[in-house]
Amino acid sequence: MLIQRKNMEISHSEQPDDHGYYEINGHKLYWEQYGSDDAPVLLLLHHGLGSIRSWQRQISAFTNAGWRVIVYDRWGYGRSDSRPCFEESFLLNDSEEAYALLNHLGIHRLSLVGHSEGGSIALLMASARPDLIDKMIVVAAHIYVEPKMLPRLEMISESSKQPPYSKALDREHGGRARHLVDSWVRHWMESKPQKLDMRERLPKVTCPTLVIQGELDEHATPQHAVDISEGVQDGQLWLIPDIHHMPPHEIPEEFNQGVLRFLAASKHSQAPALD
Repeated sequence: MLIQRKNMEISHSEQPDDHGYYEINGHKLYWEQYGSDDAPVLLLLHHGLGSIRSWQRQISAFTNAGWRVIVYDRWGYGRSDSRPCFEESFLLNDSEEAYALLNHLGIHRLSLVGHSEGGSIALLMASARPDLIDKMIVVAAHIYVEPKMLPRLEMISESSKQPPYSKALDREHGGRARHLVDSWVRHWMESKPQKLDMRERLPKVTCPTLVIQGELDEHATPQHAVDISEGVQDGQLWLIPDIHHMPPHEIPEEFNQGVLRFLAASKHSQAPALD
């Protein structure tokens, strides 16, 4: 996939067309909707330590292309309720809560974009209910833990205590940002994350799937993305040279173009046509 790169900052400042809280399992999730109710649905799943704000460079691009975009803060993040800790099965639990939220919103057919942990959750969703997913894009997703991931977590823990990262986390999560980082890092460092292995679930993913990863991703080798694209039934691989773990932030315009072209071109597509 070749797309011309442009050094352009893409931002998002629009107000949601709808928003609210959904209570499940004793806590509340905050969600927002952008775009028309009768447009095809695109759910965006943010990365670990992210929030709705993580998609500010994507929302307008996707709604302008004709999508009804649903974004929400996973439990513990953003404006959703605080999470005491990250339970061992939190990725699976979050995937189930995502489906519960969609059902609450009356959504029973959709496409997915998930980044990092959000990509892992998207894969869990698509493997559990392949009949509900039209298309899927997973970005820097994890289906197992690589050795290079754990040292990076130690660096995240330290850098999150100092500006500018600490200020960014405070903007996204408020006064509980420190607790969030500590509990999230503790889970991955101490809770036997090596038990994570989603490879056996991949053959259950039947929708067209675009697997995106930067070749310089700090948390995973390119082979990780290859394993995902070859493990699902209908996978395409987009390895991006000179890009790290955050393609939606590092190259937002190129990323948005690539995602929209895939959504429009995929077979069985219910996507709006691109001009």
